[in-house]
Amino acid sequence: MSVDEPVIDVLFSEAEIAARVETLAGEIAGAQNGELLIVVILKGSFVFAADLIRALDRAGVAPQVDFMTLSSYGVGTRSSGVVRLTRDLSEDVGDRHILIVDDILESGRTLAAARDMMLDRGAASVLTCLLLDKAEKRVLPIEADFKGFVIGDRFVVGYGLDLAHRFRGLPYIGVVRQD
Repeated sequence: MSVDEPVIDVLFSEAEIAARVETLAGEIAGAQNGELLIVVILKGSFVFAADLIRALDRAGVAPQVDFMTLSSYGVGTRSSGVVRLTRDLSEDVGDRHILIVDDILESGRTLAAARDMMLDRGAASVLTCLLLDKAEKRVLPIEADFKGFVIGDRFVVGYGLDLAHRFRGLPYIGVVRQD
């Protein structure tokens, strides 16, 4: 390990994440109200979304999938406060049941922007599923319909989450030690 390499402590193990994803898929399957289009918010949620989609298939749901990129971070560790659409969906969401899947709910700006965008485009319903919830960071009054884990105000990496585009491939979620 180099001097500049951060120390990462495991917060949720690979096994804990896998078990929670299976539970979430069961909850979503029970709440679904028609053919489901999963809208995956890239980039941080791609690992979570892939595992969730496979778990939904095992739970008897065969969702369609599309992707969009909304960003407020760039390469920093703090949100700029402005949500930008940098990649749009290819599917029409009109009259469809949407499940937005994202990695982390902090301020609520990204989730609110995505939800409002789906409703403005005529979605029949919009539910939300987030891997991590940092409730104490909330700026907007929005909650996820389904959430994996609630965490405190810590900077986390792994399982798709990054630090300046690094550490996405870790099989666990870890906390970057701030020594």
